[in-house]
Amino acid sequence: MSVKTSSSEALFKSEAWFERAQLHIPGGVNSPVRAFRSVGGVPRFIERGEGSRIFDVDGKSYIDYVGSWGPLLLGHRPKPVIDALREALDSGTSFGAPTSREVELAELISKTVPSMEMVRLVNSGTEATMSALRLARGFTGRDLTIKFEGCYHGHVDSLLVKAGSGMATLGIADTAGVPKAFAETTIALPYNSIAAVEQAFAQRGNEIAAVIVEPVVGNMGCVPPAPGFLEALRHLCTRYGALLILDEVMTGFRVALGGAQQRFGIQPDLTTLGKIVGGGLPLAVYGGRKDVMQKIAPLGPVYQAGTLSGNPLAVAAGLAMLRYLVANPQLYDQLEARGKQLTEWTPPGVTINRVGAMFTMFFTPDPVTDWESAKKCDTARFGRYFHFMLERGIYLAPSQFEAAFLSTAHSEDDIRYTVAAAREFFAAEAATA
Repeated sequence: MSVKTSSSEALFKSEAWFERAQLHIPGGVNSPVRAFRSVGGVPRFIERGEGSRIFDVDGKSYIDYVGSWGPLLLGHRPKPVIDALREALDSGTSFGAPTSREVELAELISKTVPSMEMVRLVNSGTEATMSALRLARGFTGRDLTIKFEGCYHGHVDSLLVKAGSGMATLGIADTAGVPKAFAETTIALPYNSIAAVEQAFAQRGNEIAAVIVEPVVGNMGCVPPAPGFLEALRHLCTRYGALLILDEVMTGFRVALGGAQQRFGIQPDLTTLGKIVGGGLPLAVYGGRKDVMQKIAPLGPVYQAGTLSGNPLAVAAGLAMLRYLVANPQLYDQLEARGKQLTEWTPPGVTINRVGAMFTMFFTPDPVTDWESAKKCDTARFGRYFHFMLERGIYLAPSQFEAAFLSTAHSEDDIRYTVAAAREFFAAEAATA
């Protein structure tokens, strides 16, 4: 059985740029999963985006389900964000001093995500999770962290243990360069296993500073929490005096206006936000209980700083994005409807997981609930599907182990075309089996 996967389209400019990039950029890319290493072929070099589409340097158009890996909930170049950026540019790009928009953004985040009583703006999701963990250790006086296999929380040394995302894509179990002592501060457990967490707390509860979790995993593909799992984490953290950190870098403002914690009714001690909160620019946030956040310098002994934290352009974009979402909450109903329309047909031998506007088609017939079940996927079959869809102008993440994202810019026609192309692939596959 074979399905055509190599593109017959001319990619002269993308190929030339990729060859040139590899001379001075490791692997030719500035983030590993962009390299098409797991699916083969040449990554598309993108020239511009508009609405639900991106356009590469060779002039080809694609319906985009990557959305810059999650931030573009309103699609490419949404007018509220672009207008805000133009206005902010007239004032300057960076000051290294407080601005009024930072205060307005902090106030809006606290109002929209009530558990975040105080917040600190940073530049990336990695920086947010790194800072939140340091704060949890400083607040509790403990050293250990519980994380879950297949969950990715940025390239923080102590959290690159059985991480998902690009490490799963490239088949890297644990990264080189992390001292053994750092890795030993992390307890990695199976996602959705309440029993494993109970056992860890029973054995080392007085040493555990925090539990950090993606409330909906997006970095081994989209994997929702099992009923009662998040509630059990909340109960155990409270019982043993540890902090519960929800990593909502991906789910914040995506699966609900108030994030996964609103959707599932969970009150964390700390939350990390990224992607959507920056409106497409580099901005992230960590925040939570006031008594915990007051341990951060200059109020407390836990140090964290950043030259570009609260960058005026990023803050302007994030503020415009969140104001628009708050003013138009009906958009989440539209995203649910589009997500249902896109995923209601399940192809043979495939499992589809979806939560709101994020989803994954897993190339396995069995349910995917954790990393052990996710890694059973037929990645070669996914690679054939990826290239089949790419040739038809549908841009998916070049990895089986990444979530796909919908935006409000995706039309019903976009989705009908995508479903029709998927049906074509599986029909061709069946015909040549």
